[in-house]
Amino acid sequence: MLPPDFTQALVFTGGGTGGHFFPAVALAEGARARWPERPVTFVGAQRGIEARRLPESPWPHLLLDVEGFLGRSPLRAARSAWKLWRATSYLKGLWRQQRPWAVIGTGGYGAAPALLAARSLGIPYFLHESNAAPGALIRLVAPKARRVWCGLEAARDLLPGADCLTVGTPVRGAFLRTFRPAGELHPPFRLLVLGGSGGARAINEAVLEIGTALLEAFPDWEILQQTGSTEFTRLEARPRHPHHHLVPFLERMDEAMEEACLLLSRSGASTCAELMAAGRGAILVPLPTAAHGHQLMNARALAEAGRAVIEGQGPDFPARLLARCRDLMADPEARLHLAGAPAPNRAVEACLDDLAQRA
Repeated sequence: MLPPDFTQALVFTGGGTGGHFFPAVALAEGARARWPERPVTFVGAQRGIEARRLPESPWPHLLLDVEGFLGRSPLRAARSAWKLWRATSYLKGLWRQQRPWAVIGTGGYGAAPALLAARSLGIPYFLHESNAAPGALIRLVAPKARRVWCGLEAARDLLPGADCLTVGTPVRGAFLRTFRPAGELHPPFRLLVLGGSGGARAINEAVLEIGTALLEAFPDWEILQQTGSTEFTRLEARPRHPHHHLVPFLERMDEAMEEACLLLSRSGASTCAELMAAGRGAILVPLPTAAHGHQLMNARALAEAGRAVIEGQGPDFPARLLARCRDLMADPEARLHLAGAPAPNRAVEACLDDLAQRA
């Protein structure tokens, strides 16, 4: 497949997980609406969520053979470094002939070639860091970025030398609407379980273990559990309550959240921003292995705002999760307090206003 024409294009790059990819999509949707004459393209990796989502989308894109470094053996890390050098060199050669207008990176290893190539060639680039703790790539390239847009104020202090602006985390266009208040929901009430775009084995196993007990105790509830595609294949035949439904992926997350009375989820930045936009409360289970503990920091920010409670993995996780779910499923006032009012999200508008001034 031939690469897209990058000449004077606005290039978006970020992926690996939904937390990096979906903010890039949200910004691209906003850019296309604001500047319909400006070409919009994506650069990502041949693995991760962008490798599944971009080929079925209308976005022109280039997927490169790159890998992450985190947690790899010295030999595999060396291979990852060589792939990154090769991909960056390829982009530099391409962009010398087809120079983009600007590059916007939202993090993840798939964004590294485009951001390093832009830095090397003097192409204006902008960053969005959704998490409270910036990733390694963002920290590396932030000092020379035209601007770093931060999802949370806590990220600014961790990016010395960068020109930062706190804007919130962009959400997809489907979340920029009016949501039905949580207090207007009627039975069957729904517990929506999300493990992130790739699923989460610990959450999936725990919910399958406690699901029947919850639904027998609360017969006017149901469970809708997004498992991730790999986990769905592993789990779909497992016995469970008739009102406990598994799906590999939810295409309309806005609609799924709107119909939920309570969520149980990882605490990726995109999910946290979507919870705020939809006005739904959650039990958050931060990914223990998240780089620099960013999911725990995200969860704490939401909990401090009164919009979530935190339940960590570890010993007796299913039993603790069962108790936490029971308490909230039995207490509508507590659920409504967590949900709060939907919070309008202006992050896309703020980023593009700033981009228009600085590009």
